[in-house]
Amino acid sequence: MEIVRPEFVPDASLSREDMESLQREIAEVAVFADDLAVDPAAVCGDDAAATDDEQTSLADVDASGGEAGADPAAGPPLVAGVDQSFVDDHAVSAIVLLRGGEVVERAYAVEPVEIPYIPGLLSFREGNAILSAFDLLAREPDLALLDGSGRIHFREAGIATHVGVTLDLPTVGVAKSLLCGTPRESLDRKLPEGARVAIEADADVETAEPGTHIGDAVQTRQFENADRYVNPLIVSPGHRVSADTASDVALACANGYKLPEPTRLADKYADDVKAEVRDDL
Repeated sequence: MEIVRPEFVPDASLSREDMESLQREIAEVAVFADDLAVDPAAVCGDDAAATDDEQTSLADVDASGGEAGADPAAGPPLVAGVDQSFVDDHAVSAIVLLRGGEVVERAYAVEPVEIPYIPGLLSFREGNAILSAFDLLAREPDLALLDGSGRIHFREAGIATHVGVTLDLPTVGVAKSLLCGTPRESLDRKLPEGARVAIEADADVETAEPGTHIGDAVQTRQFENADRYVNPLIVSPGHRVSADTASDVALACANGYKLPEPTRLADKYADDVKAEVRDDL
């Protein structure tokens, strides 16, 4: 997949001030409204999820990355899940590409980690590995879900936004914790499955008006047992997706798990390739 905005490719050699300035530029270019030709409710298919073995098997994928015997132009949209793992001082970015809930292609890339983790600057640590993995895909996704924040970010330019704008690809950020912003309702309670609580920009979000809807806490799964609970995911638009649609996608792709199926499978794939990467380093 080609880079559309090379000026936004993450550069770990920049000063922190320059990194933050670049993020402000990215936020100005980012589109936090729907500009995608897919139905959010159908992106992961209508059928129940297959088993992990079925979903991560590429036995039915041809050498070009397409489904054997399938018409590449037909069927549901292509949805990518993106997640990272680490081997020593290298980032491993894994992408799983699904069509109608079935895996049709996988790719991973390994890049050196040049800076430590700094809240708000994750894309400068992991972004190049993600872009390298996208470059290896034989097909171009219609939508990508990334492990990390999108608009819910100090400068509205989390890793999902940074990657989305650089590739001009519709993206959704799926994070496990709230980086910034204020929930409209308390999250310190057990939310029912399917619930969403809007996250508003606050003083920590320097590029948005206070009160702007920048994402949601989304309850993709919940225990029926009153003594156990699952925390919500923090979902936000990355690029060319609205906050409401980002949450719709996360819920549509949950398939009985907390993580949306694309990122869940990408997380598993990233762990699976660690041994291979370690042997190659």
